[in-house]
Amino acid sequence: MKPTCPGNPLERYSSRREFLYVGLLGGLGMTLPGFLQQRAMGAQKFYETKEGPAKGIIHIFLPGGMAHQESFDPKPYAPSEYRGPFGAIDTALPGVQFGEKIPELAKLADRFTVIRSMSHGEAAHERGTHNMFTGYRPSPALEYPSIGSVISHELGSQNNLPPYVCVPNVPNEFANSGYLSSAYGPFALGSDPAQGNFKVRDLNLPGDVDEKRFNRRRSLLETVDSHFRELEKSDALDSMDAFYQHAYKLISSQKAREAFNLGAEPDELKDRYGRNQAGQRMLLARRLIEGGVRFVSLTAGGWDHHDNIRNGIQQNLPSVDKAVAALITDLEERGMLEETLVCVTTEFGRTPKLNPTGGRDHWPRVFSVMLAGGGVKRGHVHGSSDALGGEVDTDGVTVQDLATTIYHQIGITGDKELMAPGNRPIEIVDGGTVLDSILA
Repeated sequence: MKPTCPGNPLERYSSRREFLYVGLLGGLGMTLPGFLQQRAMGAQKFYETKEGPAKGIIHIFLPGGMAHQESFDPKPYAPSEYRGPFGAIDTALPGVQFGEKIPELAKLADRFTVIRSMSHGEAAHERGTHNMFTGYRPSPALEYPSIGSVISHELGSQNNLPPYVCVPNVPNEFANSGYLSSAYGPFALGSDPAQGNFKVRDLNLPGDVDEKRFNRRRSLLETVDSHFRELEKSDALDSMDAFYQHAYKLISSQKAREAFNLGAEPDELKDRYGRNQAGQRMLLARRLIEGGVRFVSLTAGGWDHHDNIRNGIQQNLPSVDKAVAALITDLEERGMLEETLVCVTTEFGRTPKLNPTGGRDHWPRVFSVMLAGGGVKRGHVHGSSDALGGEVDTDGVTVQDLATTIYHQIGITGDKELMAPGNRPIEIVDGGTVLDSILA
């Protein structure tokens, strides 16, 4: 007879049966932690990775928080203290306007999707950045992996290239591998492509080491590694082995090294992108995706314009506008756009009303992002903010929705579970929905 008790009696009965079952298993040599581990693994969801429309992703992150009012979501009919210092211009989409400082992207508005209804609840730089790089709110209990690291973990490398590259350096701590092995962390260039003496760190052999000597060193290292691996099995050793393998493949493959050779690009194309940080970083990103890198993350400009937003926008936005437009056009001309997802994101938006110093402060309640290629609709605006640009008005999008959609486009299911420390299954994204309405 089932016992009567407060709450759900079936749940209580089930719990009592499990408790007795664990006691029995203890007598057979299985401990309670072992039982819980087996049960967790039994409940874990697994999915086979399927090929998506995107073969590679370029993530262009604008640190500091770009103002949506001065870019993708102007408010030309709002009062001047909300409207801001710039006007609005028509785009290639009838009835859709952008800020006047992105004329090149306005001409290409029929080739990408703008989401005007992004939001999250984090007004601090670090927390907003964490959201956009991981798809999760920060937690004191767990370090979440970046989107690039998850893609590295799920899809691996191709053509002897690192699957995840940061240009020029790892931009923040949230761009790393989190609870995943450090083997899935990003490869950082260590040098900015915009520099005249640009050279990728450690990509070439030292001058006194020829190929024969290089191979001899590799053989010796593998012998030593094999010995110590037998003495001590650990994730750290496995990760170090992965690092060495990737490094050797990268250095020994001429084709892989050539993907980083920005000097091979014609001057006319460099000029089209812009000979500045934004332009050359995006040009190299295209080259890396073309070579086989799966995820390239880069930053451009600084957007924390608490004071004098007029000057801040004038200094940062024109070069980014030119570079992103050149990237989209270049990918399309090469037949790569439909297989390359370009994402332009930022930490959060800016306050709808200008502050007394002519700037805008942090505002996570609504902001804009842009997606191009990779199976995303052309010429589409998703969602809207209200008349003053302060709240989501229609079709709100969360960071979980955005991350789930990005993963979906490269063939990864967002609620697949990965194993965190302590054998805890953690969903790649917790609660996101694929934005079918923005997909072609």
